[in-house]
Amino acid sequence: MRRIELALGPRSPEIVRLLPMFGNTGIERRYSCVPIAWYERLHEWPERNRVYLDSAIDLLESATRSVLAQAGRTPDEIDAIVAVSTTGIATPSLDALLMERMGLRRTVQRLPIFGLGCAGGAIGLARAAAIARSNPDALVLFLVVELCALCFRRDDFSKSNIVATALFGDGAAAALISSKGSGAKIVAGGEYTWPDSLDVMGWEVTGEGLKAIFSRDIPELVTTKLHDVAVDFLAEHGLTLRDIEAFVCHPGGAKVLDALEAAFELEYGSLHVARDVLRDYGNMSAATVMFVLERTIAKGSLWKRAL
Repeated sequence: MRRIELALGPRSPEIVRLLPMFGNTGIERRYSCVPIAWYERLHEWPERNRVYLDSAIDLLESATRSVLAQAGRTPDEIDAIVAVSTTGIATPSLDALLMERMGLRRTVQRLPIFGLGCAGGAIGLARAAAIARSNPDALVLFLVVELCALCFRRDDFSKSNIVATALFGDGAAAALISSKGSGAKIVAGGEYTWPDSLDVMGWEVTGEGLKAIFSRDIPELVTTKLHDVAVDFLAEHGLTLRDIEAFVCHPGGAKVLDALEAAFELEYGSLHVARDVLRDYGNMSAATVMFVLERTIAKGSLWKRAL
Protein backbone atom coordinates (compact mmCIF):
# COMPACT_ATOMS: atom_id res chain seq x y z
CA MET A 1 0.00 0.00 0.00
CA ARG A 2 2.90 2.34 0.80
CA ARG A 3 4.27 1.68 -2.70
CA ILE A 4 0.95 2.75 -4.22
CA GLU A 5 0.89 5.91 -2.12
CA LEU A 6 4.42 6.89 -3.15
CA ALA A 7 3.72 6.18 -6.83
CA LEU A 8 0.30 7.79 -7.18
CA GLY A 9 -0.21 10.04 -4.20
CA PRO A 10 1.79 13.05 -5.48
CA ARG A 11 -0.30 13.08 -8.66
CA SER A 12 -3.65 12.68 -6.95
CA PRO A 13 -4.34 13.56 -3.29
CA GLU A 14 -7.61 11.63 -3.70
CA ILE A 15 -5.58 8.42 -3.82
CA VAL A 16 -4.28 9.00 -0.30
CA ARG A 17 -7.86 9.37 0.97
CA LEU A 18 -8.91 6.08 -0.63
CA LEU A 19 -5.88 4.00 0.39
CA PRO A 20 -7.44 2.73 3.66
CA MET A 21 -9.85 0.81 1.42
CA PHE A 22 -7.04 -1.69 0.78
CA GLY A 23 -6.99 -2.60 4.46
CA ASN A 24 -10.76 -3.14 4.66
CA THR A 25 -11.21 -5.69 1.87
CA GLY A 26 -10.53 -8.84 3.90
CA ILE A 27 -7.89 -9.76 1.30
CA GLU A 28 -4.43 -10.79 2.47
CA ARG A 29 -2.90 -11.89 -0.83
CA ARG A 30 -3.63 -11.95 -4.54
CA TYR A 31 -1.94 -13.25 -7.65
CA SER A 32 -1.01 -11.55 -10.90
CA CYS A 33 0.11 -12.99 -14.22
CA VAL A 34 2.70 -10.22 -14.51
CA PRO A 35 5.18 -8.80 -11.97
CA ILE A 36 4.25 -5.67 -10.02
CA ALA A 37 6.83 -3.64 -11.94
CA TRP A 38 4.77 -4.21 -15.12
CA TYR A 39 2.04 -1.94 -13.78
CA GLU A 40 4.42 0.98 -13.30
CA ARG A 41 4.47 1.61 -17.06
CA LEU A 42 1.65 2.56 -19.41
CA HIS A 43 0.26 -0.22 -21.61
CA GLU A 44 -2.19 0.16 -24.48
CA TRP A 45 -4.88 -2.39 -25.15
CA PRO A 46 -3.02 -4.40 -27.84
CA GLU A 47 -0.17 -5.10 -25.44
CA ARG A 48 -2.51 -5.92 -22.56
CA ASN A 49 -4.46 -8.34 -24.71
CA ARG A 50 -1.30 -10.09 -25.94
CA VAL A 51 -0.32 -10.66 -22.32
CA TYR A 52 -3.86 -11.87 -21.62
CA LEU A 53 -3.74 -14.46 -24.41
CA ASP A 54 -0.31 -15.82 -23.49
CA SER A 55 -1.03 -16.00 -19.76
CA ALA A 56 -4.58 -17.31 -20.10
CA ILE A 57 -3.51 -20.28 -22.22
CA ASP A 58 -0.63 -21.09 -19.87
CA LEU A 59 -3.00 -21.08 -16.89
CA LEU A 60 -5.70 -23.09 -18.66
CA GLU A 61 -3.23 -25.74 -19.77
CA SER A 62 -1.89 -26.06 -16.23
CA ALA A 63 -5.41 -26.27 -14.76
CA THR A 64 -6.48 -28.82 -17.38
CA ARG A 65 -3.52 -31.11 -16.82
CA SER A 66 -4.02 -30.86 -13.07
CA VAL A 67 -7.72 -31.80 -13.13
CA LEU A 68 -7.11 -34.66 -15.58
CA ALA A 69 -4.38 -36.05 -13.35
CA GLN A 70 -6.63 -35.83 -10.28
CA ALA A 71 -9.37 -37.73 -12.11
CA GLY A 72 -7.06 -40.28 -13.69
CA ARG A 73 -8.17 -39.24 -17.18
CA THR A 74 -6.25 -38.31 -20.34
CA PRO A 75 -6.62 -35.41 -22.80
CA ASP A 76 -7.87 -37.82 -25.48
CA GLU A 77 -10.97 -38.55 -23.36
CA ILE A 78 -12.27 -34.96 -23.48
CA ASP A 79 -15.43 -34.71 -25.59
CA ALA A 80 -16.45 -31.08 -25.03
CA ILE A 81 -15.01 -27.85 -23.67
CA VAL A 82 -16.86 -24.93 -22.11
CA ALA A 83 -14.47 -21.99 -21.63
CA VAL A 84 -15.43 -18.82 -19.76
CA SER A 85 -13.52 -15.53 -19.72
CA THR A 86 -14.41 -11.85 -19.83
CA THR A 87 -11.12 -10.05 -19.12
CA GLY A 88 -9.69 -10.21 -22.63
CA ILE A 89 -10.52 -10.87 -26.27
CA ALA A 90 -9.61 -14.17 -27.94
CA THR A 91 -10.46 -15.03 -31.54
CA PRO A 92 -9.74 -17.88 -32.18
CA SER A 93 -11.24 -18.57 -28.77
CA LEU A 94 -9.31 -19.84 -25.76
CA ASP A 95 -10.71 -23.35 -26.12
CA ALA A 96 -9.46 -23.52 -29.72
CA LEU A 97 -6.02 -22.29 -28.68
CA LEU A 98 -5.92 -24.87 -25.90
CA MET A 99 -6.95 -27.65 -28.28
CA GLU A 100 -4.06 -26.77 -30.56
CA ARG A 101 -1.51 -26.58 -27.76
CA MET A 102 -2.57 -29.85 -26.10
CA GLY A 103 -3.31 -31.74 -29.30
CA LEU A 104 -6.88 -32.58 -28.34
CA ARG A 105 -9.17 -34.55 -30.63
CA ARG A 106 -10.44 -32.61 -33.64
CA THR A 107 -14.02 -33.68 -32.85
CA VAL A 108 -14.19 -31.97 -29.45
CA GLN A 109 -17.28 -29.76 -29.11
CA ARG A 110 -16.46 -26.19 -28.06
CA LEU A 111 -18.47 -23.49 -26.31
CA PRO A 112 -16.60 -20.25 -25.54
CA ILE A 113 -18.52 -17.86 -23.28
CA PHE A 114 -17.71 -14.14 -22.99
CA GLY A 115 -19.38 -11.26 -21.19
CA LEU A 116 -20.82 -12.84 -18.04
CA GLY A 117 -18.30 -11.26 -15.66
CA CYS A 118 -18.42 -12.55 -12.10
CA ALA A 119 -21.47 -14.70 -12.92
CA GLY A 120 -19.52 -16.68 -15.50
CA GLY A 121 -18.31 -19.36 -13.12
CA ALA A 122 -21.76 -20.47 -11.99
CA ILE A 123 -23.46 -20.03 -15.37
CA GLY A 124 -20.62 -21.70 -17.27
CA LEU A 125 -20.71 -24.67 -14.92
CA ALA A 126 -24.46 -24.98 -15.55
CA ARG A 127 -23.85 -24.97 -19.31
CA ALA A 128 -21.21 -27.68 -18.98
CA ALA A 129 -23.60 -29.76 -16.89
CA ALA A 130 -26.34 -29.35 -19.51
CA ILE A 131 -24.00 -30.68 -22.21
CA ALA A 132 -23.09 -33.64 -20.01
CA ARG A 133 -26.76 -34.42 -19.37
CA SER A 134 -27.56 -34.30 -23.09
CA ASN A 135 -24.80 -36.81 -23.86
CA PRO A 136 -24.43 -39.39 -21.06
CA ASP A 137 -21.15 -40.67 -22.50
CA ALA A 138 -19.47 -37.27 -22.77
CA LEU A 139 -16.62 -36.00 -20.62
CA VAL A 140 -16.96 -32.21 -20.49
CA LEU A 141 -14.05 -29.98 -19.54
CA PHE A 142 -15.17 -26.74 -17.91
CA LEU A 143 -12.59 -23.95 -17.90
CA VAL A 144 -12.60 -20.43 -16.52
CA VAL A 145 -9.78 -17.90 -16.50
CA GLU A 146 -9.88 -14.24 -15.53
CA LEU A 147 -6.88 -11.91 -15.57
CA CYS A 148 -8.54 -8.98 -13.83
CA ALA A 149 -5.32 -7.32 -12.72
CA LEU A 150 -4.39 -6.60 -16.34
CA CYS A 151 -7.20 -4.07 -16.36
CA PHE A 152 -5.46 -1.83 -13.80
CA ARG A 153 -5.25 1.70 -15.19
CA ARG A 154 -2.19 3.56 -13.93
CA ASP A 155 -3.40 7.10 -14.60
CA ASP A 156 -7.06 6.58 -13.72
CA PHE A 157 -7.70 8.09 -10.30
CA SER A 158 -11.44 7.41 -10.24
CA LYS A 159 -12.91 5.67 -7.24
CA SER A 160 -14.09 2.75 -9.39
CA ASN A 161 -10.53 2.07 -10.57
CA ILE A 162 -9.17 2.23 -7.02
CA VAL A 163 -11.89 -0.15 -5.80
CA ALA A 164 -11.11 -2.55 -8.64
CA THR A 165 -7.40 -2.35 -7.84
CA ALA A 166 -8.10 -3.17 -4.20
CA LEU A 167 -10.33 -6.18 -4.94
CA PHE A 168 -9.35 -8.02 -8.10
CA GLY A 169 -6.71 -10.65 -8.84
CA ASP A 170 -5.92 -13.27 -11.46
CA GLY A 171 -6.88 -16.93 -11.44
CA ALA A 172 -8.06 -19.96 -13.40
CA ALA A 173 -9.94 -23.15 -12.64
CA ALA A 174 -10.94 -26.37 -14.37
CA ALA A 175 -13.49 -29.11 -13.68
CA LEU A 176 -14.53 -32.34 -15.37
CA ILE A 177 -18.27 -32.91 -15.73
CA SER A 178 -19.85 -36.25 -16.58
CA SER A 179 -23.23 -37.84 -16.03
CA LYS A 180 -21.35 -40.97 -15.00
CA GLY A 181 -19.12 -39.27 -12.46
CA SER A 182 -18.97 -40.24 -8.79
CA GLY A 183 -18.38 -36.78 -7.35
CA ALA A 184 -20.74 -34.01 -6.30
CA LYS A 185 -23.93 -34.01 -8.37
CA ILE A 186 -25.37 -30.96 -10.14
CA VAL A 187 -29.12 -31.41 -9.73
CA ALA A 188 -30.47 -28.18 -11.22
CA GLY A 189 -29.57 -24.66 -12.24
CA GLY A 190 -31.47 -21.46 -12.74
CA GLU A 191 -30.98 -17.84 -13.79
CA TYR A 192 -32.75 -14.56 -13.26
CA THR A 193 -32.05 -11.25 -15.02
CA TRP A 194 -33.40 -8.18 -13.25
CA PRO A 195 -34.88 -5.42 -15.41
CA ASP A 196 -33.01 -2.11 -15.61
CA SER A 197 -29.82 -3.73 -14.29
CA LEU A 198 -27.54 -3.30 -17.32
CA ASP A 199 -25.51 -0.56 -15.63
CA VAL A 200 -24.72 -2.54 -12.47
CA MET A 201 -21.50 -4.04 -13.84
CA GLY A 202 -19.65 -4.08 -17.13
CA TRP A 203 -16.75 -2.84 -19.23
CA GLU A 204 -16.07 0.49 -20.86
CA VAL A 205 -13.68 0.02 -23.78
CA THR A 206 -10.96 2.71 -24.02
CA GLY A 207 -7.65 3.06 -25.81
CA GLU A 208 -5.86 1.84 -22.70
CA GLY A 209 -8.02 -1.25 -22.42
CA LEU A 210 -11.04 -2.38 -20.44
CA LYS A 211 -12.28 -0.12 -17.65
CA ALA A 212 -14.42 -1.65 -14.93
CA ILE A 213 -17.91 -0.32 -14.34
CA PHE A 214 -19.77 -1.32 -11.21
CA SER A 215 -22.45 0.23 -9.10
CA ARG A 216 -21.91 1.12 -5.46
CA ASP A 217 -25.39 -0.33 -4.87
CA ILE A 218 -24.39 -3.96 -5.52
CA PRO A 219 -24.53 -5.02 -1.83
CA GLU A 220 -27.96 -3.42 -1.43
CA LEU A 221 -29.22 -5.09 -4.61
CA VAL A 222 -28.04 -8.47 -3.31
CA THR A 223 -29.73 -7.91 0.05
CA THR A 224 -33.06 -6.76 -1.37
CA LYS A 225 -33.38 -8.74 -4.63
CA LEU A 226 -31.68 -12.13 -4.31
CA HIS A 227 -33.72 -13.65 -1.48
CA ASP A 228 -37.03 -13.98 -3.32
CA VAL A 229 -35.38 -15.34 -6.47
CA ALA A 230 -33.55 -18.01 -4.47
CA VAL A 231 -36.70 -18.95 -2.56
CA ASP A 232 -38.70 -19.31 -5.79
CA PHE A 233 -35.98 -21.41 -7.42
CA LEU A 234 -35.78 -23.77 -4.46
CA ALA A 235 -39.58 -24.03 -4.28
CA GLU A 236 -39.60 -25.34 -7.86
CA HIS A 237 -37.63 -28.30 -6.52
CA GLY A 238 -39.60 -28.77 -3.31
CA LEU A 239 -36.97 -27.14 -1.10
CA THR A 240 -36.55 -24.12 1.15
CA LEU A 241 -33.52 -22.18 2.34
CA ARG A 242 -33.53 -24.25 5.53
CA ASP A 243 -32.95 -27.39 3.46
CA ILE A 244 -29.63 -25.99 2.20
CA GLU A 245 -26.60 -26.97 4.25
CA ALA A 246 -23.86 -25.24 2.25
CA PHE A 247 -23.86 -22.06 0.19
CA VAL A 248 -21.34 -21.79 -2.65
CA CYS A 249 -21.22 -18.05 -3.31
CA HIS A 250 -19.02 -15.77 -5.37
CA PRO A 251 -17.11 -13.58 -2.88
CA GLY A 252 -17.34 -10.30 -4.75
CA GLY A 253 -16.09 -8.44 -1.69
CA ALA A 254 -16.55 -8.27 2.07
CA LYS A 255 -19.71 -6.15 1.78
CA VAL A 256 -21.14 -8.46 -0.87
CA LEU A 257 -20.63 -11.45 1.43
CA ASP A 258 -22.40 -9.60 4.24
CA ALA A 259 -25.28 -8.98 1.82
CA LEU A 260 -25.38 -12.63 0.73
CA GLU A 261 -25.62 -13.78 4.33
CA ALA A 262 -28.55 -11.42 4.86
CA ALA A 263 -30.26 -12.55 1.66
CA PHE A 264 -29.97 -16.23 2.61
CA GLU A 265 -31.00 -15.64 6.25
CA LEU A 266 -27.61 -16.76 7.54
CA GLU A 267 -25.73 -15.68 10.63
CA TYR A 268 -22.81 -13.33 10.12
CA GLY A 269 -19.69 -15.32 9.22
CA SER A 270 -21.60 -18.33 7.88
CA LEU A 271 -20.01 -17.93 4.44
CA HIS A 272 -16.57 -18.58 5.91
CA VAL A 273 -15.39 -20.70 2.98
CA ALA A 274 -16.07 -17.85 0.56
CA ARG A 275 -14.42 -15.39 2.94
CA ASP A 276 -11.34 -17.61 3.14
CA VAL A 277 -11.08 -17.73 -0.66
CA LEU A 278 -11.44 -13.94 -0.82
CA ARG A 279 -8.70 -13.63 1.80
CA ASP A 280 -6.34 -15.96 -0.06
CA TYR A 281 -6.95 -14.91 -3.68
CA GLY A 282 -9.03 -11.75 -3.87
CA ASN A 283 -11.88 -11.43 -6.35
CA MET A 284 -10.91 -13.37 -9.50
CA SER A 285 -14.24 -12.63 -11.16
CA ALA A 286 -15.79 -15.79 -12.69
CA ALA A 287 -13.00 -18.08 -11.47
CA THR A 288 -13.54 -17.32 -7.79
CA VAL A 289 -16.68 -19.37 -7.21
CA MET A 290 -14.87 -22.46 -8.52
CA PHE A 291 -12.30 -22.06 -5.75
CA VAL A 292 -15.18 -21.83 -3.26
CA LEU A 293 -16.77 -24.93 -4.80
CA GLU A 294 -13.53 -26.91 -4.52
CA ARG A 295 -13.17 -26.11 -0.83
CA THR A 296 -16.86 -26.81 -0.21
CA ILE A 297 -16.65 -30.21 -1.90
CA ALA A 298 -13.64 -31.01 0.28
CA LYS A 299 -15.98 -30.59 3.25
CA GLY A 300 -18.61 -32.81 1.62
CA SER A 301 -19.10 -34.98 4.70
CA LEU A 302 -20.62 -31.95 6.43
CA TRP A 303 -23.44 -31.31 3.95
CA LYS A 304 -25.84 -33.01 1.55
CA ARG A 305 -27.40 -30.08 -0.31
CA ALA A 306 -25.60 -26.96 -1.50
CA LEU A 307 -26.83 -23.90 -3.37
